[in-house]
Amino acid sequence: MSKVQAFQDSEICAQLWEKFWPKTCIFDLWGIRSCFMRHYNRQNIFFLGESPRRGRCFLPLSWIDEEEYFAQFPGETWKGKTWLEQNKILAPDPQFLNALMGNLQGKLFIRYIDAEILPFYDTPFTVDEVGYLFFPEQYEYSFENYFMTFSKKTRKKFNHELNLLHDQNVHYRYNHMPDIDWMFEKNLSVYKEDSYFYDSRFLKAFIDMIEFLKNNGLLMLSSVLIGDRLAAVDVGALWNNAYTVLAGGADRQFQGIAKLINLHHLKLACKKRFDVVDFLCGDFNWKSRFHLTPRPLYELSLPQVDDFTTLHVTEDRISIAT
Repeated sequence: MSKVQAFQDSEICAQLWEKFWPKTCIFDLWGIRSCFMRHYNRQNIFFLGESPRRGRCFLPLSWIDEEEYFAQFPGETWKGKTWLEQNKILAPDPQFLNALMGNLQGKLFIRYIDAEILPFYDTPFTVDEVGYLFFPEQYEYSFENYFMTFSKKTRKKFNHELNLLHDQNVHYRYNHMPDIDWMFEKNLSVYKEDSYFYDSRFLKAFIDMIEFLKNNGLLMLSSVLIGDRLAAVDVGALWNNAYTVLAGGADRQFQGIAKLINLHHLKLACKKRFDVVDFLCGDFNWKSRFHLTPRPLYELSLPQVDDFTTLHVTEDRISIAT
């Protein structure tokens, strides 16, 4: 590692992101990350390293002042931890992280790291949380094939519960923007302080993200009505034939409504022949019960280093780009 540069100018950081950051999921888009950047207003610092032997390293960070650690950009937090998933550590040269930790004035804590981009060296990555995916191709894009993977008893129970709702006249509508406010209201009324939207910064950033998705033809807003009443609303995004379910709200007076809308996502994915449906992380038992494919995401937690020489790095220097 011959040189590591640090950049803080917002325009330069945007250019670096667009040039070097892999675009493998919806959360890799600058337009998504910048929504949260605007409302959390963190101190951001992007590190770019050049290694003659191993190639380029890139790590965009944000300082989480209230928790006193560096996280992956843009540092959007809920209960002190970041929310955006499939983060990445682009560091093929281990000397890169060594150089950073010898110069950062604080610890490093990066969550939800994509396993496919983990550096191949001895760094203490541990499982953070498990996300859940649905691959329609595994079932030949047939919802019926998927449904038959459940036991006869479970299928009967599902059908009984869902038929009670269908008897009340279930129908769907899509991208009806007024339904978004209802979704926020229901989510907050159910989860209260545990809702992501309880933090006004997160709420405003999420609203901006919805606007970005809408303006770029990526929004998948699904609403379930029973009779003439809204019963459930989910916000999702479709990018590169991958469908990501981001958040939702439901009227719990309708028993089984969450099950109904989640199965609807799977039916739609089969019908539209999506590559994958990503239901993200979260401790919700239904995800494993629905036979979804688990995907562990990882975290990296490194303490602040007081003695730079203990890392055996002698040639690295941080230079601030102006």
